[in-house]
Amino acid sequence: MARFTPLEQRIDEWAHRRLDRVRGAAANPQSASTSARSQRLRTWAIEFTVFVLKQAWACVFGGALLAVLVLTRLWYPESAALARNDFLVLAALAIQVLMVVFKLETLRELRVIILFHIVGTMMEIFKTDAGSWTYEGDGVLHIFGVPLYSGFMYAAVGSYMVRVFRLFELRFDRYPRRWITAIVATLIYINFFSHHFIVDVRWFLFAAIVVVWWRTVMHVRVSRARFRMPVLVAFVLVSIFIWIAENVATWSNAWVYPNQSDGWELVSIAKLGSWLLLMIVSVVLVTWVEKPRPPESLSEIAQQQP
Repeated sequence: MARFTPLEQRIDEWAHRRLDRVRGAAANPQSASTSARSQRLRTWAIEFTVFVLKQAWACVFGGALLAVLVLTRLWYPESAALARNDFLVLAALAIQVLMVVFKLETLRELRVIILFHIVGTMMEIFKTDAGSWTYEGDGVLHIFGVPLYSGFMYAAVGSYMVRVFRLFELRFDRYPRRWITAIVATLIYINFFSHHFIVDVRWFLFAAIVVVWWRTVMHVRVSRARFRMPVLVAFVLVSIFIWIAENVATWSNAWVYPNQSDGWELVSIAKLGSWLLLMIVSVVLVTWVEKPRPPESLSEIAQQQP
């Protein structure tokens, strides 16, 4: 069973109580007038509610950080003694500390998030020096000109990834060997740097991703409902979600691309490819902590039903 935090356990228990009521109503002769279709709709509504709640909870770190970015973009006073960039660093750190103190995040997850923070900050230092994007505003909480809150944005992606593994008890059919995925992720990370000096091999990397994960199917548990999808589809969907969040972040002036220097405009759709590549790095990092497991047998599923 998944290792739920107290709040997550309450969500799961709430869903099971509602599903038990639907099941009980279906077995009650006095409720025979209730159509099977109505019961299916109620079950679907409960499972969909749990799916939305768990997805929102998986995004809580990134959502809180994005909210701070937007709010400070709208209302942070220019005359404040504390620079906005420094405030963002302290706010991100406070969010992280509060999540651990109130047991909204496990220490196991925190270790993965710190790793994402380090990997992301290293990339930020190089990319800003290469002119891929810039950070505006003053402050002292910088490293080589990169405000330290930038690492928390990568940590937000890592937080989401490790949480969905746990919240939805992800299982995988035909998951590739982890040493193979590690090679692909390493090549992707190297290409983020090397394409500034030599040929960009991202199309080769896209092909490698398809070849390696083509046969992999992801199994997802919501509450009692289980569904599956090709893992490549999941990669693309999450990449689109991150691209949308990136547009909000650049609008809030978290960072600026060269084409946005004269005013904000929509981030190029081509960035979806970059996010897909970063997704692979994220997935591989998480799977070295949360080892991909095969789907449960029917008897194991039955044992989990309350």
